[in-house]
Amino acid sequence: IKAMPGDTVKFVATNPGHNAQTIPGLLPEGETEQKGAMGKDFVLTLKTAGLYGIKCLPHYSMGMVALVQVGNGPSPNLEAAKAVKLPPLVKKRMDAWLAAAK
Repeated sequence: IKAMPGDTVKFVATNPGHNAQTIPGLLPEGETEQKGAMGKDFVLTLKTAGLYGIKCLPHYSMGMVALVQVGNGPSPNLEAAKAVKLPPLVKKRMDAWLAAAK
Protein backbone atom coordinates (compact mmCIF):
# COMPACT_ATOMS: atom_id res chain seq x y z
CA ILE A 1 0.00 0.00 0.00
CA LYS A 2 1.35 3.46 -0.86
CA ALA A 3 0.16 6.52 1.05
CA MET A 4 1.20 9.99 2.16
CA PRO A 5 1.80 11.41 5.65
CA GLY A 6 -1.54 12.40 7.15
CA ASP A 7 -3.46 9.67 5.30
CA THR A 8 -5.33 6.90 7.06
CA VAL A 9 -5.61 3.27 5.99
CA LYS A 10 -8.65 1.31 7.11
CA PHE A 11 -8.42 -2.46 7.48
CA VAL A 12 -12.01 -3.70 7.29
CA ALA A 13 -12.95 -6.67 9.48
CA THR A 14 -14.72 -9.33 7.46
CA ASN A 15 -14.20 -12.19 9.90
CA PRO A 16 -14.22 -12.25 13.72
CA GLY A 17 -11.02 -14.35 13.81
CA HIS A 18 -8.75 -11.61 12.46
CA ASN A 19 -7.25 -8.32 13.57
CA ALA A 20 -4.72 -5.82 12.24
CA GLN A 21 -1.83 -4.33 14.18
CA THR A 22 1.61 -2.92 13.56
CA ILE A 23 4.72 -5.11 13.61
CA PRO A 24 7.37 -4.12 16.19
CA GLY A 25 10.51 -2.90 14.45
CA LEU A 26 8.67 -2.24 11.19
CA LEU A 27 7.68 1.33 11.98
CA PRO A 28 9.28 4.70 11.29
CA GLU A 29 11.31 6.14 14.16
CA GLY A 30 9.10 7.80 16.76
CA GLU A 31 5.95 5.89 15.80
CA THR A 32 4.28 3.75 18.47
CA GLU A 33 2.77 0.33 18.00
CA GLN A 34 -0.96 0.24 17.30
CA LYS A 35 -3.27 -2.73 17.80
CA GLY A 36 -6.76 -3.34 16.47
CA ALA A 37 -9.27 -5.52 18.31
CA MET A 38 -10.23 -8.95 17.04
CA GLY A 39 -13.06 -8.82 14.52
CA LYS A 40 -13.08 -4.99 14.46
CA ASP A 41 -12.04 -2.49 11.81
CA PHE A 42 -8.59 -0.97 12.35
CA VAL A 43 -7.71 2.54 11.22
CA LEU A 44 -4.01 3.27 10.92
CA THR A 45 -3.11 6.97 10.93
CA LEU A 46 0.12 7.55 9.03
CA LYS A 47 1.93 10.49 10.60
CA THR A 48 5.51 9.86 9.52
CA ALA A 49 7.14 8.96 6.19
CA GLY A 50 8.56 5.44 6.11
CA LEU A 51 7.51 1.81 6.17
CA TYR A 52 4.77 0.40 8.40
CA GLY A 53 4.50 -3.38 8.79
CA ILE A 54 1.02 -4.73 9.55
CA LYS A 55 0.03 -8.20 10.73
CA CYS A 56 -2.97 -10.26 11.73
CA LEU A 57 -1.81 -11.58 15.11
CA PRO A 58 -3.52 -15.02 14.97
CA HIS A 59 -2.27 -15.66 11.42
CA TYR A 60 1.07 -13.87 11.49
CA SER A 61 3.21 -17.01 11.21
CA MET A 62 1.11 -18.03 8.18
CA GLY A 63 2.17 -14.85 6.40
CA MET A 64 -0.92 -12.66 6.85
CA VAL A 65 0.88 -9.33 6.64
CA ALA A 66 0.92 -6.06 4.72
CA LEU A 67 3.42 -3.27 4.12
CA VAL A 68 2.47 0.40 3.92
CA GLN A 69 4.97 2.78 2.31
CA VAL A 70 4.36 6.37 3.35
CA GLY A 71 5.81 9.27 1.37
CA ASN A 72 7.39 9.73 -2.04
CA GLY A 73 11.04 9.87 -1.07
CA PRO A 74 13.38 7.23 0.29
CA SER A 75 11.95 5.42 3.32
CA PRO A 76 14.11 6.41 6.30
CA ASN A 77 13.58 3.04 7.99
CA LEU A 78 14.18 0.77 4.97
CA GLU A 79 17.47 -0.70 6.23
CA ALA A 80 16.09 -1.16 9.75
CA ALA A 81 13.01 -2.89 8.31
CA LYS A 82 15.19 -5.30 6.34
CA ALA A 83 17.00 -6.27 9.56
CA VAL A 84 13.84 -7.23 11.52
CA LYS A 85 13.69 -10.96 12.32
CA LEU A 86 10.47 -12.44 10.89
CA PRO A 87 8.86 -15.90 10.67
CA PRO A 88 9.73 -17.72 7.39
CA LEU A 89 6.49 -17.08 5.47
CA VAL A 90 6.38 -13.47 6.61
CA LYS A 91 10.03 -12.99 5.64
CA LYS A 92 9.37 -14.35 2.15
CA ARG A 93 6.57 -11.84 1.58
CA MET A 94 8.25 -8.88 3.28
CA ASP A 95 11.57 -9.45 1.48
CA ALA A 96 9.81 -9.08 -1.88
CA TRP A 97 7.96 -5.94 -0.78
CA LEU A 98 11.03 -4.41 0.85
CA ALA A 99 13.06 -5.04 -2.32
CA ALA A 100 10.49 -3.00 -4.25
CA ALA A 101 10.25 -0.23 -1.62
CA LYS A 102 12.15 3.01 -1.97
